[in-house]
Amino acid sequence: MSLYALTDLPPVGALLGLDPGTKTVGIAVSDGARIAATPLETVKRSKFKADAERMFALYDDRQCTGIVLGMPINMDGTSGPRAQSVRAFARNLMNIRDVPLAFWDERLSTVAVERTLLEADTRRSRRREVIDKMAAAYILQGALDRLR
Repeated sequence: MSLYALTDLPPVGALLGLDPGTKTVGIAVSDGARIAATPLETVKRSKFKADAERMFALYDDRQCTGIVLGMPINMDGTSGPRAQSVRAFARNLMNIRDVPLAFWDERLSTVAVERTLLEADTRRSRRREVIDKMAAAYILQGALDRLR
């Protein structure tokens, strides 16, 4: 399994950002210069292998060189059951295909995105549609900013 520190990911190429939840996985991608993260889609979780195939199809289509995976750290800095679940998700993903992968602290990402959508007066149904992929973009953008 290729777990990397963020700064040890390949230095060039697009990155795929993932925000795995219990029911969905938000997916975002960066540009090749790693300046901006863009929300791509939300995958409704079903069979893990099918979900992983979709993620890797996007990874290949966008010519990504690594994955940034949102890690749900508790506010006090500890990791709980959700963090264990994300580690298992990463292991399962890497068992299907070994690609460079780094974790990024995702504390309050969904809260920040929800607030932005509320300020934009986005309808509740629309918020539900886009929040996971926008949270993935928020997580990925944080990682990109840190890399700069």
